[in-house]
Amino acid sequence: MPSITLEELQNKVGQRIGSSRWFTIDQPRMDAFADLTEDHQYIHIDPKRAAQTDLGSTIAHGFLTVSLLSAMYYDAMPKLDGAEMGLNYGFNKLRFLSPVHVDARIRGHFDLLHLRHTGQKVTETMQVSVEIEGSDRPALVAEWVNLYMLERDHK
Repeated sequence: MPSITLEELQNKVGQRIGSSRWFTIDQPRMDAFADLTEDHQYIHIDPKRAAQTDLGSTIAHGFLTVSLLSAMYYDAMPKLDGAEMGLNYGFNKLRFLSPVHVDARIRGHFDLLHLRHTGQKVTETMQVSVEIEGSDRPALVAEWVNLYMLERDHK
């Protein structure tokens, strides 16, 4: 992924910065996430039982979709010149709009809402939408805030 200067990024406020590659949400991924988070609700891990619900199949944990935002971000976003490190600062808003069914493919879209530079810190607020391939409604929408720490000699 190419890099971008702070000035170039500031000029992109209000624009789509990028979109990630597609990620397949298969049953092994959902099972592994269930094990890691100890969330073994049957709608995520029991295909036969989940098929008997209105959902029709197992669905991804909402937090699994959220957890993939970092990978999607790395795919879609250029590296900020002079950034020593980035920190997830949290979410102003986060909504799950559609379930992600087993074997669906999803990808993230990132629009820059706001950028604030103070001293050695840059706060970036992104409007994020996670598209489900073939669906009119996204899996989730979020207003995500990231904090970058700039190298000491970078202005």
